[in-house]
Amino acid sequence: MNVQPAPAIAPHPFTLRLALGLVGVLIAALTSGLNDRVSDLALADIRAAIGIGYDQGSWITSSYQAAEVAAMMVAPWFAVTFSLRCFALVMVSGFAAVGVLQPLISDPTLFIALRIVQGLFGGALPPLLMTVALRFLPPGIKLYGLAAYALTATFGPNVAAPLAALWTDNLGWQFVFWQAIPPCFVAMLLIGWGLPQDPLRLERLRQMDLFGMLTGCSGIALLILSLTQGERLDWFNSPLICLMLPVSVALLVTFLINEWFHPLPLFKLQMLQRINLSYSLLTLAGVLVLALSGSLLPSFYFSQVGGFRTAQFAPLALAIGLPQLLIAPFIAALLNLRWIDSRWMLTAGAALIMGSCLLGMQLTDDWARQNFWLLQIMQAFGQPMMILSVLLTSTSTVLAPEGPFASAMFNTVRGFSSVAAGSLVENFMSHREKFHSQVLVNRVGNHPWLMTAENAEQASGAMPLLPDGSVSSAENLGHFSTLVKHQSVILSISDAYLLIICCALLLVLLTVWLPTRVYPPQTLLPLVPKTSGS
Repeated sequence: MNVQPAPAIAPHPFTLRLALGLVGVLIAALTSGLNDRVSDLALADIRAAIGIGYDQGSWITSSYQAAEVAAMMVAPWFAVTFSLRCFALVMVSGFAAVGVLQPLISDPTLFIALRIVQGLFGGALPPLLMTVALRFLPPGIKLYGLAAYALTATFGPNVAAPLAALWTDNLGWQFVFWQAIPPCFVAMLLIGWGLPQDPLRLERLRQMDLFGMLTGCSGIALLILSLTQGERLDWFNSPLICLMLPVSVALLVTFLINEWFHPLPLFKLQMLQRINLSYSLLTLAGVLVLALSGSLLPSFYFSQVGGFRTAQFAPLALAIGLPQLLIAPFIAALLNLRWIDSRWMLTAGAALIMGSCLLGMQLTDDWARQNFWLLQIMQAFGQPMMILSVLLTSTSTVLAPEGPFASAMFNTVRGFSSVAAGSLVENFMSHREKFHSQVLVNRVGNHPWLMTAENAEQASGAMPLLPDGSVSSAENLGHFSTLVKHQSVILSISDAYLLIICCALLLVLLTVWLPTRVYPPQTLLPLVPKTSGS
């Protein structure tokens, strides 16, 4: 049975009321991202409050991320079926309701179950933001709507650190979850008043891609659980990973085959024949790896070497996050100029991030916050330059009826790549730290003079002396162990900066090779997108 084409919907006039409705969707999407990141940063306080250990507590984050990405796959389909406004209101209200209940639960199993439910609600919100931007915004301001979507990747994650510090250090860990309630209430008011009510399309339920939903959502969820738990469980030495990883791959392969032939799919894989869209999805995954150089690496340095709490290095995250409110619209305005090529904009952004990483490779244990300011400023400009260029390149090939398909694919890739990028860099640093620690210890073993009292004191700073003027072996060993730990962490961070530089160079090469030139939306006539570039 063939699908009946969607009824033509007349373009809705862009009014102040509609603009406020879009702001409501933006607030909801940002709140979802903040909830994920803030709860991750405050995980130690949450574990202590509900009385669970590190191993069990790691499932709080993993389960939320798995449910979040699974919801991204199906949210656009349900939004079209049940109407955008109704679906958005249900998702926002459900997200807020779980946030109210979460801190009241002390049972670890029930707590993790609620995180899964909230992940399903929260994961549905970012795809809705892209969907409304593609559907309702006039061509002249469409890029500004995409700039608002880019804030979910540049503003939200970097504002999370000071919020996590505020709640855990001053008001209590419960506010990590309760912080979502006021913005969700505002979002519901704006969405309910501002977004137009589309007719329900319940006839789509007769052709629901239920098999695709089951295989795709379960496959991506199991893959994320494998990536986030693999290092802790020692990968293929764990029976659980040996089960989850192959099953996830088999489910995802089955899902992709099903989507190619299904008459009403979640993903319209035929769209990937368009070179610019395929390139954009590949590049998006790389950009999320690059973004870690401005968030994960500085925070890892200060927590591991400096012993800082989140509040002490939060200003560095704000140096990237807050300027996005001005930088993102500015980059959108530049890309709206016909003579500016988005490929060159992306290359310039990659160059800024590579420059930041090259400076970061000079890291030593003497560095303080002031040494990172220049790096963070370069990141603040480089990240939106790359992300907005990717968004322009991808959406330029998408026709209006294809918006939900593009949103589902783009957000699923974004959600999965964000988790995979974090796991990749964290595991890379963990292995490099062990390598450098072993090398340093071996060098000391080959030069025993380094462990004499005089040289140990010079290497580790002032050290308490015994009455006879010697250094205690326990104190000597403790200072030496700390010194090796710090140097190993610093060297592993430098290696991670180098890894990110290599990734940026690869993205530049892809940009030179794959995509075709695209132009701002308001300068284009309606054209059928090409399937290949010259």
